[in-house]
Amino acid sequence: MKKNKNAFSKSLGLLLMCSFCMVLTTAMAQRIRVAGTVTDTRNVPLISANIVIKGTNTGAITNSEGAYTLMAGTSDILVFSYQGMKSQEIAIDGRTTINVQMEEEDASLEDVVVIGYGTVRRKDVTTAVSTVSLKDLEERPITSAAQAIQGKAPGVQVLQPNGQPGAGIVVRVRGNTSITASNDPLYVVDGVPTNDIDFLAPGDIASMQILKDASSAAIYGSRASNGVVLITTKEGKKGAAKVGLNTYVGNSHVIKQLKSLNVSQYKELMDEMGTIHLPDGLMDRTDWFRETFRPGLNQNYQLNLSSGNDKMRYFLSGGYTDEKGVINVAYYKRYNLRANLENNIKSWLKINTNIAYSDYSGNGIITGTGAARAGVILSVINTPTYAPIWDSVHQGQYYNNFYGANITHPVENISRTSDNKSNHNRLLGSVVAEVSLLPSLNFKTSNTIDRVYYHATTFLDPLKTGYGRSEGGRATDSRSLSTILTFDNILTFDKSFGLHSLNLMGGTSYTASTWQNAYMLGSFYRTGYSPKTLDAANKIDPYATGTNASEWALMSYIGRISYNYNSKYLATINLRSDGSSKLSPEHRYGFFPSVSAAWRISAEDFMSEVKWINDMKLRGGWGKTGNQSGIGDYAYLEMYNIQRIAWWLKGNERAVVNISPANMRNRDLTWETTTQSNVGIDMSVLNNKLSFTADAYYKYTTNLLMNVPLPSGLDFGSIYRNEGEMENKGLEFGIRSTNISKNEFVWNTEFNMSFNRNKVTKLSLQKIYYYASTSEATSENVVRMTVGQPLGMFWGYISEGVDPETGDLRFKDLDGNGRITTGDKTYIGNPNPDFTWGMTHTFSYKGLNLNIFFQGSQGNDIYNASRYETEGMYNANNQSTEVLRRWRIPGQITDIPRASTGTDNLRASTRFVEDGSYARLKSLTLSYDIKARILEKWKITRLQPYVTAQNLFTITNYKGFDPEVNQYGGSATVQGIDWGTYPQVKTFIVGVNIDL
Repeated sequence: MKKNKNAFSKSLGLLLMCSFCMVLTTAMAQRIRVAGTVTDTRNVPLISANIVIKGTNTGAITNSEGAYTLMAGTSDILVFSYQGMKSQEIAIDGRTTINVQMEEEDASLEDVVVIGYGTVRRKDVTTAVSTVSLKDLEERPITSAAQAIQGKAPGVQVLQPNGQPGAGIVVRVRGNTSITASNDPLYVVDGVPTNDIDFLAPGDIASMQILKDASSAAIYGSRASNGVVLITTKEGKKGAAKVGLNTYVGNSHVIKQLKSLNVSQYKELMDEMGTIHLPDGLMDRTDWFRETFRPGLNQNYQLNLSSGNDKMRYFLSGGYTDEKGVINVAYYKRYNLRANLENNIKSWLKINTNIAYSDYSGNGIITGTGAARAGVILSVINTPTYAPIWDSVHQGQYYNNFYGANITHPVENISRTSDNKSNHNRLLGSVVAEVSLLPSLNFKTSNTIDRVYYHATTFLDPLKTGYGRSEGGRATDSRSLSTILTFDNILTFDKSFGLHSLNLMGGTSYTASTWQNAYMLGSFYRTGYSPKTLDAANKIDPYATGTNASEWALMSYIGRISYNYNSKYLATINLRSDGSSKLSPEHRYGFFPSVSAAWRISAEDFMSEVKWINDMKLRGGWGKTGNQSGIGDYAYLEMYNIQRIAWWLKGNERAVVNISPANMRNRDLTWETTTQSNVGIDMSVLNNKLSFTADAYYKYTTNLLMNVPLPSGLDFGSIYRNEGEMENKGLEFGIRSTNISKNEFVWNTEFNMSFNRNKVTKLSLQKIYYYASTSEATSENVVRMTVGQPLGMFWGYISEGVDPETGDLRFKDLDGNGRITTGDKTYIGNPNPDFTWGMTHTFSYKGLNLNIFFQGSQGNDIYNASRYETEGMYNANNQSTEVLRRWRIPGQITDIPRASTGTDNLRASTRFVEDGSYARLKSLTLSYDIKARILEKWKITRLQPYVTAQNLFTITNYKGFDPEVNQYGGSATVQGIDWGTYPQVKTFIVGVNIDL
C-alpha cells in the first residue's frame, strides 16, 4: 500500500510539473512583440508619444521616427496618448503591427472649452465662443499675447495703432460699446481678471477662448460688456521631465519711405512763398531718413521645464525679450518668470498655484503730436536737407539756424526722449484649492493678487536742445503702486441621470483695489555732466509735484444652471449681481442675467440618413452685461481742483491752497448696460474635413457713462452722468477646412470674416461733440459725434479739387448761400470698416511646414493729418516730393493746390480723407521638423528651425506710412487718424524650437 502511495505521489508531482510547464509555455506563447508608428493627421511622425498597456505601467515611447516596440499579451489593450492629441485605445487582437494616426484635440467635438468659472465640452457650447488657434505662436515674433488674436477669431478686431516697440494693442470684440468708459475686453489669466496682458509671454499660453456674446460673458457681469478673453497657461504633464527652448533673432525695417524735397527744390518753394530767403550755394548735406531710422533688432529667448506624477505636476518658464525699434533709441525689454504647480494633496483635495512675474520697460518716442517741432516722424520730412546735425559755432548744441524758420530736426527730437524710461514690475499670482465634497459636489476657493509697480523718469539735457536750454534742463519722476486682490468661492454640482445632465454653480467674488502715485518735476541742471536725477536739479516745481491715491471695490454674487439632454438639447442660465463703489450708493448694484440654448439638429432621427453632415448645432442667446471701468474711482462724488499759491512771493508766506469744484455730484450715476442677442450655427461636414460657424448679433448699450461738459458760468466744469445710448449689430463667419490630405501632403485653411455696424442712438444733455484737433494751423476738430451716426465720423468740407485759375481748393457750397462757411461742413469719412478678415493656410509635407497668414480691413477711411505738415506749404517747413505737382500757373490741372502762407487750403476736407482698406501678408513661416537618429541618442524629441517674415507686403491705396494706424490709440470716439504716427515695420527672423 505504501509503495502504491509513493508511486501516486510521484505521478502527481510529474503531472503538476508538466502542467506548470505547459501553462508557462502557453503564457510565454501569448506574449508577442508589437511594433508600429504613430503619426498625426498629416502623417508626420509624433516623437515621444506614449503607448501604455491598459491597466499597467508597462509601455513605450516613440523615437524620432515615430516608431515604437513593446512586448504585450495578445488580448491586451494599448493606450496611445500625446499632448494636444486625442487619446486612443486599441485592442491588440493578436496583431504584431499596429500603426496609429492621432487626431488633434481641437479638431474633436470632445475637446474641452474653458468658460467662465468652469469648462464644457466643445460640442455642448450654447454660446458664441471663439477658440484662437495657437499652432504657429512659437514661430511668430510677437511681444504681446494680444497680437495672437489678430485675424484669428471672427467678431474680434485687433489693431496695432503704431509700430513702436511695446506699443499697446487695441482689441475690440464686436465693436465699441462705450464712449468714455473702457472698450477693452476683460482678460482672465488662469482665473485672474486683469485689464491687459502685456506681462504675459505668448509662449506660456496653452489655450485662449473669447467669450463674445452676453450669454457667454454675463457670468463676469459688470466687467464683461466688451467681451472676455480667457487664457489658460501651460501646465505640467505626468511623465518624464521635459525641457523646451524657443529662441529667435531678427531685424526690422520701415515698410515705406516718404521722400522730401532736396535743397534746390526746397529753395524754389521758399522763393515762391516768400517766407524766408535762403542764400545761394546751399548743398544737400543730411539724409534725415537715414539719420532717424535704423534696422531694428529683435531677440527672444524662452526656456521651460515641466514634469509630474500622480501627486504633483509643475511647469516652470522664464524668458527675455529685447526689441530695438527702427527709430534710434526706441526699445522694449521684458523679463518673464512663471511657475505653475498642481498638487493632489488628498483624493478629495487639490491645490494649484500659478505665479507670474514680469519686468518690462521701454521709452516713449515723441511722435504724432502733429507739430514738426515735436514729432520725430514729421520732422524727417520737414527738416531741410542743407542742415547739419550739430551746430558748428556752439559746441555740443544741435543745429537750429534755419534762417528764421521754426524747425527742430529729428535727431534733436529723438534726443529729447532718449533718456526717457518707463518700467513695470508686475506680480500676478493665485492660490486655488479644490475640495471634492461628494462625487458630484465640488468647492473651489481662490485668492489672487495683481500688483504693478510703475516707475517713469524723463531727462532733458540742459545744453543740446533748444527747449532744454530754455528750461536749464528738465527731469521728472513718477511712481505708482497698484494692488488688486480677488477672493472667489465657487460651489459646483455636476450630475448625470441617464441621458440627462445637470450642472449647478453658485458663489461669490470680491475684488478690492488700491493705488498710490507720487510725481515730481525738477529743472536747472549744470551744463557739464550731472546726474540725471532730481537731486541734481536746482529747482523743484511745486505745481508739478505731489501725490495721489484712490481705492475701489466690487462685490459679486454668481449663479449658473446648465441642462443637457443627450447632447441634443442644451440650455444655460447665468445670473450675476455686482455692486461697485464707483457708483452712487442708491444705484450701486446691477443685475446681469443671461440665457442661452442649443439644439443639435444632427442628433435627430430624421438626420440619420444625411451622412455627409457630421455635426450641426443651432444656438441662441440673450443677456445683459455691465461696464464701469474707465471712469474715475469716485465718479459719482463731487471732486475739487487744488491750486497751489506762490508761497515765495511776499505776503504769501502762510498761504494755503485754493480749492474749487471740478465737477458736479451725481446721485443717480449707475451702470452702463449692454443688452445683446445672438443666434448662431455650427456645422461639420464631409468627415469633419470642413467646419463652419456663423453668428448674427445685436447689441444695445444704455446709460452710457460720460463726463459731460457743463455750460460756462457754472461753478462746475463737468458731470459724470448716464448720458446716451448706442447700438452695434453684425454678422461673423468662420471656416476651417482640410483641402488636401494625401500621400503625406496636407493643406489646411482657416478663414474668418466680420461685419459690424455702429450707431449712436441717443444723447441727452449735450447733442453734439467734437474731437481731434489735428492741425496747429487751423485748430479745427475733424471728428463729430451726434445721434444717428457711427462713432469716429470725420467732419469737414467736401473738396471739389484745385481751381485751375487760382490754384486754391474749391469747396462744395452745401447750403447754397454763395459763401463757404461752417454751414457747409458735413460728414466726409467713416473710419469704421465695412468688414475685417483673416485667412491662414498651412501646408505640411514630410516634416516641412509652411504657414501663411493674411489679414485685412475693407471700407474704412483714414484722415491723413500728416499731409498738413508734408503737403500744406503754409510755413517754412520742408515738404514731401508730392508738392512738386503743386499748382503754379493759371490753367494747370493738378490735385495739389498752390503754395501759400494762408490756411484756406488746409481746411478739414475730403482732401485729407483716404481709403484705408488693406490686405496684408501678416506672417509667413517656413519650418522643418528634423528627424535624425542622433537626436534620439541626445534625447532631443523636437528640433525645429524656422524662418519667419512679418508684414512682408501690403496691398493698399493709402499714401501714408501704413494703413493700420490710429494716433489716438484705443479711443472709441477718435479712430483712423494718422498724424505723424510711428510706422509699422517689416520683420525677418530666424529661430529654433528644441524639446528635450
